[in-house]
Amino acid sequence: MGFGKIVVYLCLKFTTMGAPENNKFWTLRAKHGRDAIFTDPNTLLEACYEYLEITSLRKWNKQEAIKSGDLAGTTMNLQTETPFTLTGLCIFLGVNTQYFTDFKESETYKKNIDFSLVITHVIEIIETQQLEGAIVGAFNPNIIARKLGLTDKTDLTTAGQPIQIIQLPENGR
Repeated sequence: MGFGKIVVYLCLKFTTMGAPENNKFWTLRAKHGRDAIFTDPNTLLEACYEYLEITSLRKWNKQEAIKSGDLAGTTMNLQTETPFTLTGLCIFLGVNTQYFTDFKESETYKKNIDFSLVITHVIEIIETQQLEGAIVGAFNPNIIARKLGLTDKTDLTTAGQPIQIIQLPENGR
């Protein structure tokens, strides 16, 4: 029997083996499910504040065109703030954004209202920093407006009045 046939035989043999039907092996486990990442709101808040502090120390360099003077038309490096993001926070915490959605449905969250306060507080800090950064020009206002779901709706056609439907005669005149 060749090596390839032995590998196939062993794969088939061990993939078809399994625990007997209706077993209760799962009851022998010491615990069920994984440990909670954050068991109390203060731990979560401290980790979030650590992300905010580390991110506020991290700077980005952006190229800015010089608009007047002898150097007009050349570019220079300007340091700019790093925007706080929920995605960045989740990466820092070692979770994904779905974690916060799922966390709101968990028993730990329902039993302790402080988790809700912490999550809401941190999200508001992130959104405020993004908005203020866009307002003062540190961040791209268009990107931040889209990220925060801000829209600027202008009615250019009817001045707010309902659209009138005009029925044309059947002959089109």
